[in-house]
Amino acid sequence: MGKSIEASLTEDYTHPVRDVLWGHIYMTEEQAELTVCAPFIRLCRIFQLGPVYLTYPGATHTRASHSIGVYHLGRRLLLNLAERGASGWLTPEGVKSFLAACLLHDMGHFPYTHSLKELSLKSHEKLTGEIILKEPVKSLVGNTGADPRLTAAIIDNKMPNSEPELLFYRKLLSGALDPDKLDYLNRDARYCGVPYGSQDVDFVLSKILPNKERGADIDSRLIPNVEALLFSKYMMYRTVYWHHQVRAATAMVKKALINGLEDGQITGEDLYNLDDTGLFSLLGGKNGNPLIESVKEGKIFSTAAEIPVNQVEISGIKDIKARSRLEEQLAAELCKAGIKLTKNELIIDIPEPVSFETGLFVLDEDRIFSESSSAFKTETVNSFIKTLYTVRIFCDQKFKQKLKTFSDLYSIVSKVANWGA
Repeated sequence: MGKSIEASLTEDYTHPVRDVLWGHIYMTEEQAELTVCAPFIRLCRIFQLGPVYLTYPGATHTRASHSIGVYHLGRRLLLNLAERGASGWLTPEGVKSFLAACLLHDMGHFPYTHSLKELSLKSHEKLTGEIILKEPVKSLVGNTGADPRLTAAIIDNKMPNSEPELLFYRKLLSGALDPDKLDYLNRDARYCGVPYGSQDVDFVLSKILPNKERGADIDSRLIPNVEALLFSKYMMYRTVYWHHQVRAATAMVKKALINGLEDGQITGEDLYNLDDTGLFSLLGGKNGNPLIESVKEGKIFSTAAEIPVNQVEISGIKDIKARSRLEEQLAAELCKAGIKLTKNELIIDIPEPVSFETGLFVLDEDRIFSESSSAFKTETVNSFIKTLYTVRIFCDQKFKQKLKTFSDLYSIVSKVANWGA
């Protein structure tokens, strides 16, 4: 490892941060200054998992603690890769830029996890890049020895930048074994009290190999760990991230957002730079919003129907606004059948797309992971994704018993879903 690269990763890291998951995390004093600027402090007021605490009460960890964890693993990853040959193309400024990108990668993130993801808004990566290139963050990033433009471009892959190190850092921050995923799987599992997300991070980081174009490669000894990570991610989606109560709470917030945008009570610009409390205050308004008030009080809609996605045609209802219109149609159909509910007392929920990255290159097998000796072939991963996708109909709790005993509900749901085809 070149002396200057080693120094940029090891010298002056004297500021300790105590973390539940990783113990003592050390930063330079300049990096620590980033964690007390206003845009980063906002992350202290955003739950990492949004409404998951309603189902798993321990899940009150924040975007801020996760971001510090990603920084920690990013630094450990670079140290290992530099020792294995990456120092040949790394620069001190690039290294510091990558560490700043790890620390700030969620700075533009929306509140309440992914409730806003389907709306026509700027991506949180783009928002993060914009924040980094504005004062005071721009100067604070520069003070760490990083290049603010490179830092922003590592996070926002739509941002042009000609730095030769950029592709390498982008691949490291967003890949199959990235520090983001290694932190959130372990952290989310710890705070939810479930065993599924736990990963052998020490072994993973010690065995990853650098590649200038691909970011990181592995050898076949690491295949079981990649398999464990893929299965952990699947189990966390199945039991935590897409738990039916979590989906219901998220769908209620989405519904309130759509209503507010369509009624002109809020605009897209209003939704930037909010924390969890700010989002609820904005959507609640002066007169309150029944959906938002219900979520705040933990009165989550019940599941009226669950239908595997392969049993209904959903092509026409993937758009959240189209689903809103179909909810009104479904409510009207149910009213004809004697169940008097409004469009705001019923929600159609379709999970957003999810990916399971399998693009790692296995050096000693000279092929990518999905084509290697792993049991996780492309078709296996695709079958995982299919089992996760379920169309759900949520309703106000007062209609739960009526809908449970309503024999024609599935046919009506199927009929409405096919209207959207």
